[in-house]
Amino acid sequence: MTKLSTDTSWRELAGSLRLDGRALIDGQRQDASNTQTFPSISPIDGRHLVDIAACTSEDVEAAVASARAAFEGGRWSRIGVAARKEALLRLADLMEEHGAELALLDSLDMGKPIAQSTTVDVPGSVETFRWYAELVDKLSDEIPSTPPGTTALVTREPLGVVAAITPWNYPLEIACWKLAPALAAGNSVVLKPAGQSSLSALRLGELAVEAGIPAGVLNVVPGSGRIVGEGLARHMDVDAVAFTGSTAVAKGLLESSGQSNMKRLGLEAGGKSSNLIFDDVEDLDAAAAKAAFGAFYNQGEVCSANSRILVQRGIAEQFIEALAKHSAAYAPGDPLDPGHAGAGALVNSAHADQVEQAIESGRNDGVIRAGGRRLTLNGSDAYIEPTIIAQLPATHPLHHTEIFGPVVTISVFDTEEEAIDLANGTEYGLAASLWTTNLSRAHRVAARLVAGTVSINTVDALGLTTPFGGFKQSGFGRDLSVHALDNYTGLKTTWIQHG
Repeated sequence: MTKLSTDTSWRELAGSLRLDGRALIDGQRQDASNTQTFPSISPIDGRHLVDIAACTSEDVEAAVASARAAFEGGRWSRIGVAARKEALLRLADLMEEHGAELALLDSLDMGKPIAQSTTVDVPGSVETFRWYAELVDKLSDEIPSTPPGTTALVTREPLGVVAAITPWNYPLEIACWKLAPALAAGNSVVLKPAGQSSLSALRLGELAVEAGIPAGVLNVVPGSGRIVGEGLARHMDVDAVAFTGSTAVAKGLLESSGQSNMKRLGLEAGGKSSNLIFDDVEDLDAAAAKAAFGAFYNQGEVCSANSRILVQRGIAEQFIEALAKHSAAYAPGDPLDPGHAGAGALVNSAHADQVEQAIESGRNDGVIRAGGRRLTLNGSDAYIEPTIIAQLPATHPLHHTEIFGPVVTISVFDTEEEAIDLANGTEYGLAASLWTTNLSRAHRVAARLVAGTVSINTVDALGLTTPFGGFKQSGFGRDLSVHALDNYTGLKTTWIQHG
């Protein structure tokens, strides 16, 4: 499947897709060892897509053994950076060639609009592989200063077998955030995709084999977190775990690492990010439009979503009215309509239930300023309007609990100090945004916000060249940029006495 013409129906294409829910272990698609499966149900319309292999502990053992054999055999880890670069670039080309298919798999699996998966998720994933492929042969090792008669070499070494555990909100893209640097560094990987959205990861594994990446270097093992995720986290032959998901699961991974082999962890966990709007903002309407994007894009299912808006009192009412106006751009619609630029379906009805409960809590204890309704589209009830909640008590749980849906709370502040205290008043530290024309304030406030990324006069800024990750209970380790290699490599000193 190459490019999709503008007049081709995505629904027709969805009906013609060859869906395969089997695992990929040692370069081969295979059923779970006990042949058990679980259904993949599209939140778009409730259709049954395919049955996914419910992999077992035996499958985990097989995948890790395959990855270890590939690593120790050197058919990837020791072929040299130039050869790895060529293979990863071939994989990126194949991903681009099959871009329509990969985009559709993600939209079907977790409900995001096809207009976004085709223009953001898949191109971003392709570019991630190309970026790390091009990076890896441009890195230099070190020869530090040592006493006369000695030479020391400091080299960056792959860790070995990496387990990547990825979430359902950006199934392909976040998998690529882990896989590209891990593979570029020479590791072998066992990928456990989220059960709600395994299809694009499984297809990516097939494309990796087609690109010439040796069998065992990338294994894709779907299944439950309790069996596959915990099995990888506690495995004595897994050297590192790269994770994106909830803080609760991240804490469990810390325990598993300590109780097994002290494997390296890179944890990108939860968030409850703030967006501070000061009364000297240059363009309040533009700030409101960006705030709507930061809160409601991808149905609000974004770990760094700016789901807490803090606005200075003098402009609060004007800002809320502008935000309500711009929230209409994220009204839910048919995710397979390429002309729909708003929101899609939440990942499933059970998650929509949780988001709806949060909205009802806000309705009972505050004021709904926009949205607040759950909708049924295409026979599915997994759609929720973008919702703005104001006048909640300062200690209300919605100010501090990650909802992971299209819900934003509004708090009013008077002083800069109060705004900083409110912004830092959660257990998380993933991201923050602030709007001001005062350069001194921008630097002063950004320096005091406890967040891995602070966006000034924009929201949720990120790129391949800058690290992404958090502080506090948002985890540690970084995705993206050259710093992501720190998750997958260790420094080795070789000291030579020659005089």
